[in-house]
Amino acid sequence: MKFADKLFLSMLSILAAAFTLFGLWMLNLNFNRLMDKEKEQALQQLQMLQYFFDVSYQTYETYGSDYAVQAALDSLSSSMDSETLGYFIIWSEEILKGGDPLKLLDENSVLTSCVLQMAENIDETHNSVYSIQKISDEQYVLVRIISYESDSAQMLLGIYQDISETYAERSYYTRQYWFAVLVLLSVSACIVAILSRVITRPIRRLNRVANQIAAGDYEKRSHYRSADEIGELAQTFDKMADTLLNYIREKEETAKRKELEAKQKEDFTNAFAHELKTPLASIIGYADMLNTVPLSEAEQREAYYYIYSQGKRLESLSYKLMELTNAVRQPLNGRLVDTKNLEENIRLTMRPIWKEAGIQGRAVFERGTIWGDEDLLLSLLYNLISNANKAVEENGFVVLRGKKSADGGYEITVVDNGRGIPKEEIGRVTEAFYMVDKSRARKQGGAGIGLALCQTIIDLHQGSLKIVSNVGEGTAIRLTFPPAEELRKRMRDEYDPQT
Repeated sequence: MKFADKLFLSMLSILAAAFTLFGLWMLNLNFNRLMDKEKEQALQQLQMLQYFFDVSYQTYETYGSDYAVQAALDSLSSSMDSETLGYFIIWSEEILKGGDPLKLLDENSVLTSCVLQMAENIDETHNSVYSIQKISDEQYVLVRIISYESDSAQMLLGIYQDISETYAERSYYTRQYWFAVLVLLSVSACIVAILSRVITRPIRRLNRVANQIAAGDYEKRSHYRSADEIGELAQTFDKMADTLLNYIREKEETAKRKELEAKQKEDFTNAFAHELKTPLASIIGYADMLNTVPLSEAEQREAYYYIYSQGKRLESLSYKLMELTNAVRQPLNGRLVDTKNLEENIRLTMRPIWKEAGIQGRAVFERGTIWGDEDLLLSLLYNLISNANKAVEENGFVVLRGKKSADGGYEITVVDNGRGIPKEEIGRVTEAFYMVDKSRARKQGGAGIGLALCQTIIDLHQGSLKIVSNVGEGTAIRLTFPPAEELRKRMRDEYDPQT
């Protein structure tokens, strides 16, 4: 059963119970008031009967009790005339009637038995009793008896009167009331049904939203705003849905990140194994040739050269891997680095290399400071220069420019006019062992680790590395470093939260 139906039945039951109990209480209260009035009227009539009887009895008392009682009855018959009232005297265990408007004492044995039983209950403490008797389905009689004492006789005076109209009136009003209750309940049922639907509308709306979310529409919200409890429930539900959506997104991002990391690790392992396979195969092959096949002196020198060159390649690869691993694991040992020192170091180191390769190289840095590790910064720049040197042909150029940025940081740009990088490859060149032109890179002694190391170093310095390149035109790599004081504060808070 739905909540709206439960609310409807509950409210209707409460209204029905309230109407019934209140109506029955009012009907009973009114009926009791009418009955009290009938009893009071009967008592007054009985007292009047006692007065008339006393006057008549005293008049004829000298002729004896029997004569006085009969004479008093005859006198009462002429003085008390009523279509609904009868009277009687109980004397010497006999019921004597005066007048007989209803003839009930003769025709109804139940009423006679009731009168005699009531007479037995009158004593010194209860000198007046009454009873209501049902004669038929539609006729009720009120009987009242009082004790009468004179010097020569003791008897009981009683009256009985028809009160059927009072009961008929109660039955009439009861029927009218039940009809009114049915009408009221019918109208109330309509009103309660409408109210229950209106009250539960936000709950139904919330239920629809919950079903939509359960079906996969995680963006759905109730957007119900009210100051009542249902409004609070809707707002709490929306907050719960937001939290759930954020949790799901975090889980999805975590899963994607783990999947990407797993793929990168797999690619790294495959690339590393491949990088090892070629030089090891050459070393093993030439060593086996030297050991098993007679070679001329020129062939031996060629074999020794290949073994030496491939060994140097493995040595370079191991150094690069060690450098990459150390850069990832070690915290940044930072200090303020003067960019002019970086410029001078690059000029002195690269001048003979550029001259020998026929490359027009230049480094021009505006004076400024970078907060970081000077050795790592030089490794970053030398790797970028090395990649640029391999990309340009003879008489090409490699230019490094450094300047302060608008936010107080520092920017270094490495530009060359070499082969360039295809746009679809730019996003992957910073992955370890990834090479755009694998055959050319291996021929030049590359292993595809340089840019991965550069990305790691720039991340340690909380900067950014952006590559812009066009095939056949050249490449520009821009390094952006945050302001020195800001980065120093970040690092201090990260590694020493107490300060």
